Order: sequence, then structure tokens, then C-alpha cells
Amino acid sequence: MFVLAVSMGCAQVTQHVQRADGAETALRVYEPSGAACAPVAVISPGAGGTENGYAYLGRGMAEHGWLAIVVGHKESGPQKLRSEMRQSGLHNGLQDMVDDPALYRERLMDIGAALRYAEGRCKPPFVALLGHSMGSTTVMIEAGAQNKLGVRGKDRFDAYVAISPSGPGSIFPPAAWNGIRKPVYVLTGTRDQALEGPPSTRTRPFDDLQPGCKWLGVVDGATHMDFARQGMLSDAGKLTVETVSEFLAGVQAGNCALPNVPQGMTLKSK
Repeated sequence: MFVLAVSMGCAQVTQHVQRADGAETALRVYEPSGAACAPVAVISPGAGGTENGYAYLGRGMAEHGWLAIVVGHKESGPQKLRSEMRQSGLHNGLQDMVDDPALYRERLMDIGAALRYAEGRCKPPFVALLGHSMGSTTVMIEAGAQNKLGVRGKDRFDAYVAISPSGPGSIFPPAAWNGIRKPVYVLTGTRDQALEGPPSTRTRPFDDLQPGCKWLGVVDGATHMDFARQGMLSDAGKLTVETVSEFLAGVQAGNCALPNVPQGMTLKSK
């Protein structure tokens, strides 16, 4: 079952695949042109998101030669968010949702289904996991971050990109990220407000990561939703696609040196 569309030079296919518990997961697949067996970027949306979101990132990665797959996390999608908001309001409803360990276990199964879909096409030369907001928490858990929810990831990817990650709080204890060894790019904005603190808390995971192919990017003036907006590609969206592509290309080449820093953001590495 699929829907095919063509936009901005890349084909988009919606697939429905089965995950380990038998439930169905929707995937929005962005096909690169001219690649027989492309590297794979799996993208995990934030709370309330669907496979139809983050089109700028899916298209952008495909245009850089990646098979990009946006995962539809049904159990933590729009219906769940609306239900939580009706019961507890926006802030508390979101907090209850992102603190639910069952939702992360389901998200990790969705991601496993996306990987199996990609590997069923060919053996990809490189796989990366990207996520925004609740998706970035999913990324960090998969990469091996310690957490208070009792959820363990499997570290199935070659590199990770955490956009708007959470700092220490209800999910992560201090120094939760110290044991992550794979390359990680932490990306946020100067106005990227967190549920449990100011924008500065979003950079704490980078501070605790061990040196070795770790990047931190901070986009000037970018808010939380600037990384998830649809429609016209925003400055934050352009910088996200540009720097994520640079980071992953460097990891693949075995060179994690910073590129020329684009105007409108700061970048540092360790």
C-alpha cells in the first residue's frame, strides 16, 4: 500500500510496514536520484508528529543522496497529543506524553521496522538516526543515553542527530550521555524553549558527551517549532539540512572537522 508523489526532484512514497509486535507503522520515504544503494537517514518526529511532517528534512536529505525515511509514530501522534491536552492542558499534557516509557518502546519498534524496510531494499552502506524534540529523546535513548524511564536502546546506527534534545530532568539524569560513543550532532536554537528549562538546557547533552566526533550547532533566533515547520523552507530548516548533511558526510569520510560555519549559527566540536 503506497502513495507516490514527486516534488523538488525526489520521489516520495508512503509505505506501511509491520513492526516486531505485529502493529503497523507508516513510513514516508524520500528517494534520492541515481543511487543504487544509498545511505539511510531515519527521521523520528516530535510528539504529535506524523510521517507527513519534516518534509523539508526528508527532501533535503534525499537531495544530498540519502534514502530518507520519516517514521509515523502512531501511538505518540496527533490523536494521543490531543487526548493529553484535553486532560491536562498543553504543557502538562506534553510533559505526561514525553515521560511515558511505553511510547518510547513503541517508537523504538517503529524505528526497527524502518530499518528492516531499508535493509530489505539493499544493505545500506551507512545508517543514521535523526530526531526532533520527543524524536531527539528517542535518538538519545537508542544511542545509549541513561534514562529514568527504564527504556534501553539497541544502538543500531552509525551516527545520530538530536535536534532540540532535552537536558537533565524527568527523563535524563545528569551525565546521561557520557556513555555514548558513536558520532552525535546536537542541534538547537537560541530561542528553543524546553519543557523543563530555558533554551540553554538543550546544549547540556553535548557538554556531557565524550570527545570524538561530536558537534554542537546553535541557530541564531531559532525557536522550537522552527525545526518542524512545513511549507517554505525557513532559515533554520536550511541550516539544519546543510549542517546535518555536512556532519554525516564527514562521519562517512572519517573526518569530523568542522566546515566553514554558515552565517546565522554557531558550531563547535570535540
